[in-house]
Amino acid sequence: MATVELTRFRTHPGRADELVAARQAMLESFRADRAGFVRADLVRLGPDEWLDIVVWESSQAYAASRAKGANTPAIQAFFAPIAELVSAEEGTLAP
Repeated sequence: MATVELTRFRTHPGRADELVAARQAMLESFRADRAGFVRADLVRLGPDEWLDIVVWESSQAYAASRAKGANTPAIQAFFAPIAELVSAEEGTLAP
């Protein structure tokens, strides 16, 4: 069953453009490095607040990705503007 990762975070003030600019390379890195990655959608909630919705093939694929952390320069570049993790949740897509 598909697993959904919901991560809400805040960027450092004035660094939202840097986050958006790094997004495509981060997604390409995920596709190359993360087994079970399906897709991701980034939602802007306010000037510096975001919700990242990431779909994984399974809970195991999501857990394996978390274990890798920011293991590539592209992922590190996307994480760099992030100031604060607000919340992180995991759920399953309803049929």
